[in-house]
Amino acid sequence: MPAVKPQAVSGVSAGRETMIETVYPSIAASGIGKAIGMVCDSIPLRIAGVKLSYLLFGPLMVPFALIGYTIFKLADNRYVVTNRSVRVLSSLGDKMKTQVSLSDIDQILVNVQPGQAFYHAGDLILLKANGDELLKLPGVPRPARLRQVILDARQARLLSDASLATINKRQPA
Repeated sequence: MPAVKPQAVSGVSAGRETMIETVYPSIAASGIGKAIGMVCDSIPLRIAGVKLSYLLFGPLMVPFALIGYTIFKLADNRYVVTNRSVRVLSSLGDKMKTQVSLSDIDQILVNVQPGQAFYHAGDLILLKANGDELLKLPGVPRPARLRQVILDARQARLLSDASLATINKRQPA
């Protein structure tokens, strides 16, 4: 006989928080990253399918991009989506900077600022039901995908909470 009760979904338990995904922000979250993106997207003319600005400015931007990337990855944050919340943690260590419960999120907006399109990145803005900003996640790579992950996790959390409330109502007092 097993010592631990089997779970309906492997690795997920209703009684504890489980990590779904960790995302590190792109260099597009920083000013230097946005500036590099704007410079590299400045000339839309294409030569053999490649933007002329990539050919002209790309090699010149490499040292700035490497410095910005290194500093950014060592000193900035990472975003963690769990089955209960969205967290902002320091990139080194596990120090939590902020956390938002999935049940508090009503809408998620994607805002692509100038220079971020070059990196296929954007800012995610998590909103309450009244439209107030709960949390802003700057420089998220492929923001529409992470938005959908959060919305799916939120929906699952709400359905799980509703099911648990129904079950608890059935219990004899």
